[in-house]
Amino acid sequence: MNHRTLAPTFLFILFVGSLLTAQQTPDSTNNRLATILHLPVLTSDDWRVLFSEAESGNVAAQYWLGRIYDAGRLLPKDGEKSARWFQKSAEQGYAPAEFAVCLMHANRKDAESEQCMWRAAAKGVPEAEFWIGVAYDQHLWFGITDKREAFKWFKLAAEHGYVDAEAELGQCYDDGDGVEQNYAVAAEWYRKAAEHVPNLGGAGYGRNNLGLLYMAGQGVPKDYVQAYLWFSLADNEANLNAARAEMTPPQILQAQQMADEWKKQHPDPAIY
Repeated sequence: MNHRTLAPTFLFILFVGSLLTAQQTPDSTNNRLATILHLPVLTSDDWRVLFSEAESGNVAAQYWLGRIYDAGRLLPKDGEKSARWFQKSAEQGYAPAEFAVCLMHANRKDAESEQCMWRAAAKGVPEAEFWIGVAYDQHLWFGITDKREAFKWFKLAAEHGYVDAEAELGQCYDDGDGVEQNYAVAAEWYRKAAEHVPNLGGAGYGRNNLGLLYMAGQGVPKDYVQAYLWFSLADNEANLNAARAEMTPPQILQAQQMADEWKKQHPDPAIY
């Protein structure tokens, strides 16, 4: 089953400039900083904490403040301030910030961006590992398509908790790209991605594809209630309707209740 053809909820953006605004899974001590980027507004307490941490030398806070200025959503977009906060963090050896600074100086030239990728990947930056995987998977930079090499880099990034890589690793096992096809393992990685909040990027992709596996009974028991649950959490109306057509009213009610309970247990910071 090639899920890329079935109402996908996520497309990988094959442009390295988008990397600076892609979702990142931070260390557990910086979960709040990561959450801030997805909020629709920031409270005065949010701002106080973020700026206080950044000004006190917290490298992760400096990095995330740079990303907020780069994204231009919670604050007016300001490339100069973004670059300054990235630079402060990078000067203290914070690898993700070093990667951001490197990319800015690369002027979006493929050869220079590739060098930034390799240096960051050597330091275990999951975004870099992921995008090297994308490059091998999509015939970028290296002049070849190598599914096995792509799988290796997706796996490294996924093992570092990078949600987009978790979803893509699930797709590798699902399609048998670079690895022996294994729907059960695909389901495991889709589930890891699906557990992330908010419902962005790889999280939505994982939820949708996990639902598709439940619809087909591949790697997991065939279960329309579970399929409905994950399609609902992915906000994929087309696949949700397909599951609903196979279900009884009591099953639909059960699935809706399960989705509501899941949302209570996994609060989404983007809706507050």
